[in-house]
Amino acid sequence: MSIIKILGIIPARYQSTRLPGKLLIPILGKTLLQRTFENAQKVTLLDHLCIATDDQRIFDHALDFNGKPIMTPDCPNGTYRLAEAIKNNQEWLNADAIVNIQGDEPCLNPEAINQTIRLLLEDPSAQMATLVTPIKSSEEAYSTSVVKCVMDLQDNALYFSRSLIPANHSMTYRPDITYYKHIGLYVYRPSFLLTLQNLKSSPLQIEEDLEQLKVLENGYRIKVAITDTDSIGVDREEDLIKVENWICR
Repeated sequence: MSIIKILGIIPARYQSTRLPGKLLIPILGKTLLQRTFENAQKVTLLDHLCIATDDQRIFDHALDFNGKPIMTPDCPNGTYRLAEAIKNNQEWLNADAIVNIQGDEPCLNPEAINQTIRLLLEDPSAQMATLVTPIKSSEEAYSTSVVKCVMDLQDNALYFSRSLIPANHSMTYRPDITYYKHIGLYVYRPSFLLTLQNLKSSPLQIEEDLEQLKVLENGYRIKVAITDTDSIGVDREEDLIKVENWICR
């Protein structure tokens, strides 16, 4: 058996509040899940890539395109699903990093994933890393569905918010300032996933409804990679059209 140093896991659940069953929706002949998996296969640093789910429909579908599915218990979110996957595959605790690739992100630049992996591996004191991209419009800047991030001079996250950060006295978007949009890609030390699973909900996490704030509130660092390429996450039906246009381009 080959040694897995960098493991990619796509947590995949069937239920979705805004778009139920979205991972099985076809986009130009392939499902959203298959397109995400095939895009993630282009990440050159990954030694192994699999899909973790608790739904038999997704499991069976993943078998159709050799998505290497594994069954995990019902979990509240993708982070917990990764932790459960590790518990069921103890050898993965010896990996250098585990990458959480969202199942509804079929357009994420594979090199940006490589970049985030490298950032974590280059800092032995960091427990996890994530990805941001510059915000390009006032609509994104003011949208509460777009999570913003500010970092220190060593590329560590200072805060994540649904509000505009950094802010100014007028609380308005300034085109001459670089604001960063958070992309929901995470790279973890395997043991930290188990720690994270056991951390209790924290005040800022609850108020902003952002799980990553729990990490910062408990004193852990999150490294932040910056990419110029944006991604298209699928939350609504109109996002499916955006993905189709991206594929056609």
